[in-house]
Amino acid sequence: MDDFLGAERVIDRQRLAELSVRSDGPGLRQLASHFGAIALTSLALYLTAGTWWCVPFLLLQGYLINFLYAPEHECDHFTAFKSRWLNVCVARIAGFPIFLTNEYHRWAHYHHHRNTQDWDNDPELLDRRPFTTPWHYVSGLLGYRALWTGRIKVLMRHALGRADEPYLKPAQRIAVVRVARWYVAGYLLIAVSAIALQSWWPVYYWLGPFLLMRWTYWLQGLGEHTGLTHAPHTLLNTRTLKTNAFMRWGNWNMPYHTVHHTYPSVPFYRLPELHREVEQKLGFSLPSDAYLSLHWRHLKALFAGQTELDICSAHDRTMRDASRYDAAA
Repeated sequence: MDDFLGAERVIDRQRLAELSVRSDGPGLRQLASHFGAIALTSLALYLTAGTWWCVPFLLLQGYLINFLYAPEHECDHFTAFKSRWLNVCVARIAGFPIFLTNEYHRWAHYHHHRNTQDWDNDPELLDRRPFTTPWHYVSGLLGYRALWTGRIKVLMRHALGRADEPYLKPAQRIAVVRVARWYVAGYLLIAVSAIALQSWWPVYYWLGPFLLMRWTYWLQGLGEHTGLTHAPHTLLNTRTLKTNAFMRWGNWNMPYHTVHHTYPSVPFYRLPELHREVEQKLGFSLPSDAYLSLHWRHLKALFAGQTELDICSAHDRTMRDASRYDAAA
C-alpha cells in the first residue's frame, strides 16, 4: 500500500518518507508486551480455574485475543517490522485465533483502503446493509453475525477452494486457499487434542473469552467510519477514536485511524506524531469521538427514526458547509 497517498498537500512526500521509515525494534517490543500479556493472563486463568476469581481474567483474555487483529493488521501493511518475513509470520500467527487468514485479509484490506466508504466497492461495506434500527446497530456492535458471515464462512469457503473475490488475482487466490487450509488443519488438531485429553481447554482459554468480549473489537470497528461522509476523502470519512492509553496499547495505536487510513505506509508507533502534524497543517480537528459517546449518539439517532444514511448525509453537509473538502484534499 506504499503507493497510496491520501492528501499530498497536507503532508509532503519528503516528510511522509521520514515518517514511513520502518524498524523491527518498536514492533518487537509491542508484540512481546501483547503476547506476554496473553501468556500471563492464561497462567492466571489456570491458577484461578474453578473459582470466581477467573472472571476478570476471562474478560482480559477476551480483550487481548480480540485485539490480535491489531498486529495482524499492522503486519499485513508490512509496517509493524522492517523485516518482511517477520510481518508475514506474525500476521499468520495473530490471525489464527481470530479466524482471519493473513493472505485474505491483506488483499481485502488493501481494497478497503482504496475504496473507503464506497458502498459498492469497499469490502467492509459489501457484507452489511446500512443500519436502520437501533437493534440492527446493537447487533453490529456485538459482532457475532460478522464473525460468522465475514470470517468463519469465508474461511471455510476458501479452504474448500472457492476464493472468488473479484479483487483477487490468480496467484493471490492460490495463497488464500493454501493458508485457509493450514488454519482449518490447525483448528482440527486443537479439537483432536481437546477430545484426546478430555479437556475444555480451547473453550476456557480461547473461544469462551474471545466470544465473551467480541464487542470490544467492534467498539473500534464500527467507530472507524460509521456515520461519516461517504465522499472519497479519508481525512474526513475516517474517525480518530479518543480513548485511554490501555486501549491505544492493545489496539496498536489504531484509534489514530484517520491518519492511518490516509497514510498507511506510516508505522503504528509514528501515528500519534503524524496525527498532531496533520491537525496542525489543516488548522482544524480531524473527525474524532470517544467510543461510548459515539455509539450512544448513533443509537439515539436511530431511536429517533434516522438511518445510518441520514447520519452520513448530515456529516457530509457539515463538511461541505465548513469547506473541509478542499482543505483535506
